[in-house]
Amino acid sequence: MTVWGLVVETTMSAGDRKHIEANVVAHVHGTRDEAFAELERRARSFSPEHPRSPRRRRLLRHGDGFLLVVDGVFQSFATRFTVAELLEDSAAPAAPQDAPAARNEPVPQDEPAARNEPVQQDAPVADDIERYSDGVPVKPAWWGRDDLS
Repeated sequence: MTVWGLVVETTMSAGDRKHIEANVVAHVHGTRDEAFAELERRARSFSPEHPRSPRRRRLLRHGDGFLLVVDGVFQSFATRFTVAELLEDSAAPAAPQDAPAARNEPVPQDEPAARNEPVQQDAPVADDIERYSDGVPVKPAWWGRDDLS
């Protein structure tokens, strides 16, 4: 299955320090059309940091993405949204040698035992502390302490 990266390049800062920063905001496993639809959803709902007082907002479709131009009081700021096929990722987790994907076999769909494993806790849990179902205390340990200031 093809993996698509959703890239957002946006204007940061203002004035003489104005520059563009690019981030891969998500990965979509599926078709290009599915990735493009997700990119459009994100572009339509995107709220850039600059300008602080927007006067006009224009979203344009082009090629493999969208261009959002927001006019401020003194300057315009642009954000480019691009969908691109992921070819390589140096930080991606390595597939185990015996994994079905490494042997080009279909991946099993449902393995309930793996999903319903109990959460292992490193420290012993006191029985008198009220906890949520995932083991997190309802009342933090620091709540009500007088020695913190």
